[in-house]
Amino acid sequence: MTNIHEIAAQAKKASVITAALDTKLKNQILNKIADNIELNISEILDANLKDLENSKADLNSGKISQSVYNRIKADKNKLSEMIQGIRDVAKLDDPVNKTIFTRELADGLVLKKITCPIGVIGVIFEARPDVIAQITSLAIKSGNSVILKGGRETDITNSVIFKIIFDSISEFKEFPQNAINLIHSREEAAQMLAEDKYIDLIIPRGSNKLVKYIQENTKIPVLGHASGICHIFADEFCDTEKALKIIEDAKCQYPSACNAVETVLIHKNIAEKFIPLFTERMNNAGVKINFEKEVTDWAKEYGEKELSVKITDSINDAIEHINTYGSGHTDCIITENKENAEKFMNFVDSAGVYHNASTRFADGFRYGFGAEVGISTNKTHARGPVGLEGLTIYKYKLYGSGDIVGEFCQGKRKFTHKDL
Repeated sequence: MTNIHEIAAQAKKASVITAALDTKLKNQILNKIADNIELNISEILDANLKDLENSKADLNSGKISQSVYNRIKADKNKLSEMIQGIRDVAKLDDPVNKTIFTRELADGLVLKKITCPIGVIGVIFEARPDVIAQITSLAIKSGNSVILKGGRETDITNSVIFKIIFDSISEFKEFPQNAINLIHSREEAAQMLAEDKYIDLIIPRGSNKLVKYIQENTKIPVLGHASGICHIFADEFCDTEKALKIIEDAKCQYPSACNAVETVLIHKNIAEKFIPLFTERMNNAGVKINFEKEVTDWAKEYGEKELSVKITDSINDAIEHINTYGSGHTDCIITENKENAEKFMNFVDSAGVYHNASTRFADGFRYGFGAEVGISTNKTHARGPVGLEGLTIYKYKLYGSGDIVGEFCQGKRKFTHKDL
């Protein structure tokens, strides 16, 4: 079995080097990775076909759901998006060593708040082999080391993509190879969760069960979301056609995504007119509708073409329902009333609050982050789609010239606290 303790220790050493890498070098590495993935698309697709074939038995036996099986597939469009995402990350500003503020504490004593990498990031994910390239590119650009653990259902595809990435970075002597790592077994993942001395952050991407297991079995800080219970509220002042279009996109464009809508709330004043049109639209799209009497769990994430629907008495009821049953992911109001829109967006306690837009926009690529390591519902340093900025933290640098606190306590010197 792979020595996870040694991998984590070496990744920590490598993170000291990656933290100080030149921006130009990091961008060269990223573009090389994108070029080499593009040259080897056919090999990746062949590997992915094997993963799909191997997963059919698990799908038929119910070990994995149809939504998970759908995520396994890496077609040419997904790979093109993955490649473009890497190139986009290369084009973004370097998030490291940026000055957040400069403050004169006293004459000749200057404090700076500077961005820096987090260090070593462990990522455990299910399905979606494109995650490897996304996270690796963000880790390289943000100066972090990374240890990746993918699901067994995409192990062949993951291994091929990782080899392309590893061979690409090996062409650059300045880049420490121990900074990028891939492990394979559940036992190795469990060991990784125990490496709190070397690993600074764990990011899970997968089912509610996976995220909860990780949160309960590690001392390492965990960034992510356990579920995506997204809502759309059709306000009494909504444009009906606009609402139907948005709801259909949010449910049907990619039903298994964490930002797909799971519950639709409809204001009682428009219910009589809206529901027949809504039902027809959803039926035509192949969506199963569960009205109030049929819903046993308002916090259910379907991950399929299925919805819960509730009639609400007011916008306040809609907000209360979302804050009670939502997962803090992404929620939307459809309305032409600006006051209601602002009220909803101010009082709904979610990482993403939208007005007249599909919840499917909650994505790092669509936000212009180039890619994302995941979506966080945490209330820590990173929330919503997490890109480069979410993989950096900060440090304070104090520049003095023999300064001591005693002189200030004795009244010999005074603080100026002047922002420069």
